[in-house]
Amino acid sequence: MTSFPLGILLIKKFYESQTQIIEAEKQQKENELKLLRSQIDPHFLFNNLNTLDSLIDSNPNKAKEYINRLSLIYRYLIQTKDAEVMELTSEIEFAENYIFLMKTRFGEDYEFVIEKNISLVDKYIPTGALQSLLENVVKHNKSDGKNVIKTAILINEGWLIITNPKATLASKNESFGTGLENLKARYKLLSDEKIQVHNMDKKFEVFIPIIELSS
Repeated sequence: MTSFPLGILLIKKFYESQTQIIEAEKQQKENELKLLRSQIDPHFLFNNLNTLDSLIDSNPNKAKEYINRLSLIYRYLIQTKDAEVMELTSEIEFAENYIFLMKTRFGEDYEFVIEKNISLVDKYIPTGALQSLLENVVKHNKSDGKNVIKTAILINEGWLIITNPKATLASKNESFGTGLENLKARYKLLSDEKIQVHNMDKKFEVFIPIIELSS
């Protein structure tokens, strides 16, 4: 007579333990994602304040626009600090503001073109993914003063693709960036899809899988 309720109790304990394991794994994944999200270039604010300081006297109107764009960027970073993924439309808007800062800072050395060939509705990528990829372009490529480094951001079915010519001045032993490795690690936690990197002689391409969520 006692074996039946004992069996129920054991089953209940089993499911409770399984639930605890699942919750612990979920919390660990969230903690790992937060850690990876927090690894933003520490020189970002310092560099932008230096650029702003030089603009205040030389071009006050552009300085106002720069402040506005910088405030939008920091507002976005604060609002999305706990988000694992963001709508592609929001990430593109963020990237456009970020590109404005880089164009102001580096002048005509860099050119960025965004081409959207699909609807962006219900399309997502890891939060800050575009920032990491744009930082990677600027960090590892430098114009020789004659040739502009033209970077294309192409959004096709299933993929966001960033392509830039290689104008690398870094040593051969230097990695192509902790930002890219960080992004790869985040994708392992978020999706079964993998980032594809094509490191060719004269061109560097990164294929970012677009994450689709049902509305």
